[in-house]
Amino acid sequence: MVRGWYTGASGMRAQQWRLDAVANNLANVDVDGYKRDVTSFKAFPELLLRRMNDDGVYRHPFGSGDAAPIMGKLGTGVEVNELFTDFQQGAMKETQSDFDLAMDGKGFFTIATPWGERYTRNGSFQLGKEGFLETKEGYPVLGEQGPIRVKANNFQVDKDGRVWINAEYADDPSLMISREDNTWGEAVLLDTLQLVEFDLDRYLEKQGSSLYRSTETSGDARVIEPGNRPRVVQGFVEASNVDPVVEMVRMIEVNRAYEANQKAVQTSDSMLGTLINQVARVG
Repeated sequence: MVRGWYTGASGMRAQQWRLDAVANNLANVDVDGYKRDVTSFKAFPELLLRRMNDDGVYRHPFGSGDAAPIMGKLGTGVEVNELFTDFQQGAMKETQSDFDLAMDGKGFFTIATPWGERYTRNGSFQLGKEGFLETKEGYPVLGEQGPIRVKANNFQVDKDGRVWINAEYADDPSLMISREDNTWGEAVLLDTLQLVEFDLDRYLEKQGSSLYRSTETSGDARVIEPGNRPRVVQGFVEASNVDPVVEMVRMIEVNRAYEANQKAVQTSDSMLGTLINQVARVG
């Protein structure tokens, strides 16, 4: 019966982890590029039950070599196996802003921060005071040649992530890479967005502000080669992949499971109290 306390308590603790993940998903349902957290569980190692006062040698000659033969198994509870991020594609939202970018496919934008390179799916960018394309927090968006400097109403991003600037207004020759014909006629290829991928992106670590950090499990960032790059869409942002209705249903499930484990603990406590009282009365 005491074991029942620990089994029920482990179930309550596991559901608390799941509730935290669901609550965080609901809190970020309107955050562009947010990816929902998913909790998975595993059972504690099971215990083998053996007969007491049974040597098993003469009664079960073909059984186990142990003194007491096995009766069966007993579960000992549950624990959180992992908390990972689901990077399923979110819906596209049109903003008609040249500074907003969305990716259709697997990949991440690369952001320069004071702590090193970080990665995001949130393409809601802005024009910084110094003319660089930045996140809302002021961190520069990186191209393959470094931070990208643009001007309002004077740049375009194609589906391959290449940033073009009108040749007529290209006043910084040091950033010019080549000249090609584009929708404006003559245009300058300024840079190409540094889009990266990981071996196991589900194990990226969330850093806040829609930023992710690579871990030993996820592997280092790897620049996506041409031909395998996700499609970049200008004037759109990617919405979160959280379905509020599904998350609300999960929250109800968590509350019911928590209450069931709580009742199991209360029942075990009541049974132990009754046993102690009966034994004391007989003594």
